[in-house]
Amino acid sequence: MTSSTHHDTAPSAPSAPLEPAILERFAREVAKYPEAGKQSAVMACLSIVQQNEGYVSLQREREIAEYLGMAPIAVHEVTTFYNMYNQHPVGKFKLNVCTNLPCQLRDGVTALVHLEKKLGIKMGETTPDGLFTLQQSECLGACADSPVMLVNDRTMCSFMSNEKLDQLVDGLRNAAPATKGEAS
Repeated sequence: MTSSTHHDTAPSAPSAPLEPAILERFAREVAKYPEAGKQSAVMACLSIVQQNEGYVSLQREREIAEYLGMAPIAVHEVTTFYNMYNQHPVGKFKLNVCTNLPCQLRDGVTALVHLEKKLGIKMGETTPDGLFTLQQSECLGACADSPVMLVNDRTMCSFMSNEKLDQLVDGLRNAAPATKGEAS
């Protein structure tokens, strides 16, 4: 079936402590701020963890909070406020479809529904093969180009008709084995 998307409710085994290389990266980020402002490095530390592990677990939030001298809830508030931070494992390709009101008026929800059917999952779920996670997002700042979506928090796709959505998904699916280092 599909994977769960809510790590807050599922118990998880503790991860190993943060690696020294990660802590060194944290230190480089913290060094950019005065001692009293080291908490300003919270977003950078969250990004470092996500780059290393693919998502930010509650354990890692607590470790970042301890490192920066913050309350764990303050780190959690940052993690949950921005949808660029994954709070659970996601697929190789994270598809964020804008469903904010301007995009809704220009087929944003239609694009989301089409992707749900094509991928066989609902918004917030990951395909069984681990390739795709489908999420809705708030405004991506390209209302005139709707429907719009963001792939892996980096690539903006505009004017996403059903045909363009199919091409995107098929292209990503076909590219996946090559990016995993598998032989053709």
